[in-house]
Amino acid sequence: MIPFDLDAVVVGAGAVGLACGRSFARRGLSVVVVEAEKAIGQGVSSRNSEVIHAGLYYPTGSLKARMCVEGRRRLYDFLELHKVAYERCGKLVVATSPDQIEAVEKVARQAEINGVEDVSWLSADQAHKLEPEVRCVAALLSGQTGIFDSHGYMLALQGEIEDASGAVALATPFEGATPLPGGGFEIRTGGAEPATLTCRYLVIAAALHAQACAATIEGFPAERIPKLYLGKGSYFVLAGKAPLHHLVYPPPIPGALGLHYKRDMAGRAHFGPDLEWVDHEDYSVDTRRADYFYDYVRRFWPGLKDGALSADYAGIRPKIHAEGEPQPDFDFAGPEAHGLDGLMALFGIESPGLTSSLAIGEEVASRLIA
Repeated sequence: MIPFDLDAVVVGAGAVGLACGRSFARRGLSVVVVEAEKAIGQGVSSRNSEVIHAGLYYPTGSLKARMCVEGRRRLYDFLELHKVAYERCGKLVVATSPDQIEAVEKVARQAEINGVEDVSWLSADQAHKLEPEVRCVAALLSGQTGIFDSHGYMLALQGEIEDASGAVALATPFEGATPLPGGGFEIRTGGAEPATLTCRYLVIAAALHAQACAATIEGFPAERIPKLYLGKGSYFVLAGKAPLHHLVYPPPIPGALGLHYKRDMAGRAHFGPDLEWVDHEDYSVDTRRADYFYDYVRRFWPGLKDGALSADYAGIRPKIHAEGEPQPDFDFAGPEAHGLDGLMALFGIESPGLTSSLAIGEEVASRLIA
């Protein structure tokens, strides 16, 4: 067998890429995670709601359903082990009018099918006892939903990789790969010190840049690279102390879970994300969207006062479906999809990708190494 420089190269040092690198490293393989930015977690992983999803919503038998439930269980154990801040605060999925009860009941049924623990149906009175300021006619309580320090989590992943003699190479953009005749890949990286190296396994976990990276791999069929669509989500932050303990979500909307209430580990309250289909990366928050936020939030929290919201931040989701189309599953493009042994390209890893990251990492490593 050809002597490779490394067993594995992972492209992208967000939560999913780092989790993939950890899974290779824990198997005793040499691994480098290459990242174009100067720090880990600067892309999609840095612009999310930091919610640990229980796995309520995702279609039966889907990767999202399985990865979210498994990933959430693994994630709580990992955070506890590494002393990363988290809180299993729970969330309410609320019906704010009778015509929304059916949608919340559908979530409850799907949660049961997905094997989600600690889910219960609440009457309006029961929900009011938990959160007196929330207005609803019924609610679903998910006790396994939580919040956490996502950057602390990614630092812990990096630490595990490095403790296992792996590495995270920052400011090292991936510029392409060529399959080698006997298997494996020749990898080209750029940056201040361009390099060429060889590896047996290659993982593309580059979120918004996954399609562009795949297109630079010789032999990767263009027709197997899904089109990238950008789903922008903006957040607004509340002045003052967070008013609610539980997270509060209305029923999901097409293409996303919908604008919701969450608080962060510092006790600040945030609302979002909404969903805006855009044609380029733009992380500014349009303050004119505040009117929509006030109207939407007051459906479940009528106590929101005028002038209490200010623009917070925005994120872009790497979607692989257009507006109005059904939301697809995670896309794990392995050798059976493109014919290149040892390569896994991950497309469309949006929510619940952060919660699912440890399970995704294990899935990728097990599929490639098996």
